[in-house]
Amino acid sequence: MLQTIYFSILSSFYLTGSFGVEIAQTQTISAMEGDSVTLLTDVTELQRDNVLLWTFGPQDTHIAKINRVHNETFHNGADGRFRDRLELDSQTGSLTITNVSTELTGLYKVEIVTENKVSCKDFIVKVYAHLPIPVITKYCPQNPPSSVSRCELLCSALNVSRVNLSWYKRNSLLSSISVSDLSSSVSLHLEVEYQDKNSYNCVLNNPISNQTQHLDITQLCQILHSDDYVHHYGFIEAVIRLALSALVGVAAVAVLLYDVRSR
Repeated sequence: MLQTIYFSILSSFYLTGSFGVEIAQTQTISAMEGDSVTLLTDVTELQRDNVLLWTFGPQDTHIAKINRVHNETFHNGADGRFRDRLELDSQTGSLTITNVSTELTGLYKVEIVTENKVSCKDFIVKVYAHLPIPVITKYCPQNPPSSVSRCELLCSALNVSRVNLSWYKRNSLLSSISVSDLSSSVSLHLEVEYQDKNSYNCVLNNPISNQTQHLDITQLCQILHSDDYVHHYGFIEAVIRLALSALVGVAAVAVLLYDVRSR
């Protein structure tokens, strides 16, 4: 109750201009899942009359507070996402978030109130998931290719978000595709000559990490000649024809038996 009254009064001070307000530049912090992130207030030591409040998200959910006036301190927060993850420095008011996860990405704010001044500081925390190693596979088209001199490949990554997937030839970017915040799977196509001796890499990256898979052309792209394609697809066609012939034969026998029994 005291907290609600106090911050209602504080809001009125903002509106009437009774307080001086200092707003620091927004700081952006990037981290990997499982890391610890410390949000610094840049205060050496809180004074006896200081009140400090940490909030999170667009709803300004209260997650930590120090009230020297009423000798109050809490750092668990009403949001279950922060359970056992918050460490509040009682001397400086700096907040450490341990074992961060992607759901803790967002805007954090701290307000420090003195008798005649309010200091505000915002932090944008971006938490990225650990990246899988992309997988390169040979792409097998449903129809016989028009050219037998090129090898078709796919580089893929599953269940990723906020990443780029790219093909590189040596150090030159060939193609790239981006994935939004929504977790999804992504693939990128590449065609190379069977006799190509260049170095190719598929790279999955976000702003703070990357994973690279090297293309082994000799392993994935075995040289196939025209006769090999004819033999391969001719064999498939022969199997299909045989299966259809067997079905027609079974149907003919069934019709004959039905005709004999009906007489």
